[in-house]
Amino acid sequence: MKKNIWLYVIMIGIMFSPVLTNAHVKWFTDVPPQKESIENILSPLFMSLALLAALVLSVLPQLLPKLMKIPFASKIDLKLDEYRHYSRHILKYGTALALIIQVFSGTIFAPEFVLDGLWETIAIWIAIILLCVPNHYATKLGSGILAILFFYVLSKVGLFHMLDYGFYLAIIFVLLIGKTRLENWGFPFLYLGTGLSLCWVAVEKWVYPAMSADIIQNHGVPTFGFSPTAFIVMAAFIEFIVGYLLVVGILNRILSVVLTLIFISTTMLFGTTEIIGHFMIHVVLVIFIIEGVSFYKPPIRIHKTVVDQMVFVFLNFLFVLATFILIYYRFA
Repeated sequence: MKKNIWLYVIMIGIMFSPVLTNAHVKWFTDVPPQKESIENILSPLFMSLALLAALVLSVLPQLLPKLMKIPFASKIDLKLDEYRHYSRHILKYGTALALIIQVFSGTIFAPEFVLDGLWETIAIWIAIILLCVPNHYATKLGSGILAILFFYVLSKVGLFHMLDYGFYLAIIFVLLIGKTRLENWGFPFLYLGTGLSLCWVAVEKWVYPAMSADIIQNHGVPTFGFSPTAFIVMAAFIEFIVGYLLVVGILNRILSVVLTLIFISTTMLFGTTEIIGHFMIHVVLVIFIIEGVSFYKPPIRIHKTVVDQMVFVFLNFLFVLATFILIYYRFA
């Protein structure tokens, strides 16, 4: 009974996390980006939360196996395994549907990238049609066209900007290698690409807090009694942690359910733009719910003892966090 209570506490705690967590701030504000000083970014609150997050994450891999032994959780886990053969179909047709939604809104890949040429519109429609054809050669051709469009947009807006949407490259890769010897690499790469994208977007909130503050003020985002400054720091940490967990292969099914609920809550605040921008993420999260991590061997398994695993996760999280901040701050 106690184990069930703790599982519910964890789930509810994440579900009521700040709804700003998964918002791309550039979509909802016209405030020009103003880089915060590194001294202000690395505030006492930031450092305290970083150490707390590292500590919690170091314990999580030891706690999760015990949680998954709960009969209810085990039954759900086994039931979801039965749907794994649908994952690639969901990704293929979900991508096509996401692109259709974007085209009708006059955008491509994200609400900020407007379709401004006839050839782009024709190319994206050809890609959509090919993805809808139940043939893996058509899928490869359609994903190849998407790759061309992705790099075309990248050439216009720059690599730094497109890193926010790096998960599209992962999706394209999964579609391209279907029915090949590399097929088993697809979904681990999708986890990696999505996780890194979430981490990258999270750092934006620390480096450009004024943009997030403007969203809080103009969209009535609840801060749950915290000051806007503290709220932004915490929201970014939640998003960064989610991305990190996806990369290292921890808690993916539970995280996907919780994240989907959070995305639904943000839709109530941000409306149509949120649907257009995050529909593809919803598709990816559904795949994560179905797939779990049965194919993925987390790096933590390299270490045998509990203490070694905890130390590895603790230090690795701090290293990854510092690396992202330094790289983002250098090129922002």
